[in-house]
Amino acid sequence: MPLDLQVEHEEEAGRGRYVMHLPDGTEGEMTYVRRDPDTIVADHTGVPSQYRGQGIAEKLVATAMADARARGQKIVPVCSYVVAQFRRHPEWADLKAE
Repeated sequence: MPLDLQVEHEEEAGRGRYVMHLPDGTEGEMTYVRRDPDTIVADHTGVPSQYRGQGIAEKLVATAMADARARGQKIVPVCSYVVAQFRRHPEWADLKAE
């Protein structure tokens, strides 16, 4: 299980992603667009099919949430997976932007 792999954060020109480089050379990622300095719009989460069900997507989203909290930022959930994670984690309610 690749959960011990690190999540990396990349951002350039208002677009960014949280990415996990997987052992077979593929990547799991949560992508976003920066709406303003304090808000990101999470627009996609994807994990290769052979790695689904191993908690990778959840770790990507949880890392984004932790970063948003540390930076005093908000997240607009557009991606259906991020929407579902907000429902499953009421402790993240303060991070949700409309």
